[in-house]
Amino acid sequence: MNESKVTPRGAYPHTKRAGDFIFVSGTSSRRADNTIAGAEAVDSMGTKRLDIKVQTREVLRNIERNLKNAGASLDDVVDVTSFLVNMNDFSGYNEAYAEFFNAENGPARTTVAVHQLPHPDLVVEIKVMAYKKTS
Repeated sequence: MNESKVTPRGAYPHTKRAGDFIFVSGTSSRRADNTIAGAEAVDSMGTKRLDIKVQTREVLRNIERNLKNAGASLDDVVDVTSFLVNMNDFSGYNEAYAEFFNAENGPARTTVAVHQLPHPDLVVEIKVMAYKKTS
């Protein structure tokens, strides 16, 4: 797991605590060096393969790191909102998501389709809300 810090691309924090709630800003698979996990060049013409499973895993790992910095973990997540550029990726996204959460005790979740994300190589962005008592 790369522990280098990914910095926000705007005037917002990765996490914001409000009492016992921790809100994690929309998170992508962007790495600290500004490369995108799950965006692999496949030819000399610049064609890329965008892998929803790789991106979803990296997004959730980035969220996990941000929660850890706020004193919480994925176990504390109570609500997830996911944004997919293409709903044809829903199955692969679900498969990767299930490696981190389960239906029995995982968080509530909403998944919506969006026209685009802030970088053309991004196919998924996720934001979460966690609940972790401060005392």
